[in-house]
Amino acid sequence: MTSSGERLSAGLARRIALAAQGFADPRPDGDVGTRLLRRTVERLGVVQIDSVNVLSRSHYLPFFSRLGPYPRTALDALSNRRHDLFEYWAHEASFLPVRLQPQLRWRMAAAEEHAWGNMVRLQRERPGYVREVHDRVREGGPLRASQLLEPRPDRPGSMWNWHAGKVALEWLFFTGALTARARTAGFERVYDLTERVLPREVVQAPTPDRADAVRALVGTAVRALGVATETDLRDYFRLPVVDARTAIAELVEGGALQPVQVDGWDRPAWLDPGARRPRWVRARALLSPFDSLVWERPRVERIFGFRYRLEIYTPAAKRVHGYYVLPFLLGDRLVGRVDLKADRQAGVLRVQSAHAEPGFDAAEVAWALAAELRLMADWLELEQVAVAGVGDLAPALTGAVTAAGSPLTGVGQPADGGAVAGG
Repeated sequence: MTSSGERLSAGLARRIALAAQGFADPRPDGDVGTRLLRRTVERLGVVQIDSVNVLSRSHYLPFFSRLGPYPRTALDALSNRRHDLFEYWAHEASFLPVRLQPQLRWRMAAAEEHAWGNMVRLQRERPGYVREVHDRVREGGPLRASQLLEPRPDRPGSMWNWHAGKVALEWLFFTGALTARARTAGFERVYDLTERVLPREVVQAPTPDRADAVRALVGTAVRALGVATETDLRDYFRLPVVDARTAIAELVEGGALQPVQVDGWDRPAWLDPGARRPRWVRARALLSPFDSLVWERPRVERIFGFRYRLEIYTPAAKRVHGYYVLPFLLGDRLVGRVDLKADRQAGVLRVQSAHAEPGFDAAEVAWALAAELRLMADWLELEQVAVAGVGDLAPALTGAVTAAGSPLTGVGQPADGGAVAGG
């Protein structure tokens, strides 16, 4: 598939992408409530969930990045009580606006094609057991996998080491028969019948044709991305190649996608005709590794010239930047990265490494980053920010954090010698 048409500079394309993701808007001055959280979810279309909690559960971070401090309980309420959001396998495990549930029913109906092998295998080999689990939820109410008391397979690890009950629940979740009613404090999914959880108007909404649904999802993706390649649009909801290409062609024909060329991009691109084109972006944000601005690593490199790899599963001795590394957005560029850990017992936000991107003023980056770290620490209810001496940005960041901790706010030294500023 090829595109032509208007030519965009790389800088304009970058600003369009940032505006589409909500980074061209100033953070609100007042309290952030459910209205702004809901608007942000609608803008993004999908918010990825991840269980790693070394800093914060990932789905909380995109809202902080865009809106600043907000009560995490307000976001919980949108999914656990109000059910304005629902969980499904969209990009990966994700929260989505509940209105999109009908648009994903084609994937639910084609679970044997899209679900993981162990789910499909269990359904084929033990359909009676899957029905028993479904009946238990129907008759007994909401259920957690841990309540089934099934033995785990004799395999190392626990993240994907699911017992048969969990696999059955996940199959039913993938097919749409069950959905998540809530998450426990330990982040365990609570399953219930979809019709008992989602709003009646959503459950009773007609199921769109697969082609119409995919076209709607591609339209949602381009509005969230601003300007994008075919791969970008496909990846946003992990759409099949043929379906996505057909949808893109139809949206172009209908005027909902505009073919463009972007300087420096080595492939065709498409623009949301309604996308904002800001002259500048004055953002300041730390980004979750699973934020929709950066989750597709080739797009990050293409737009920002920023090579980003998640090193959680890399052995510690081989990591380049750290375990849980967040890119730092300043203005319209990614200018650095920090490996962060919330030491809740000590009440400290630990900066375990800090690296600057080439070509940016380390002092300017450090001062802005120190302010954002202080804001994040307050939001996470941590009293101090501690900077270790790892990384080329660490010395400047140490100075900025120390200077921010005046005698009125308290300054100390952690055992490892990094700077600490109390708030």
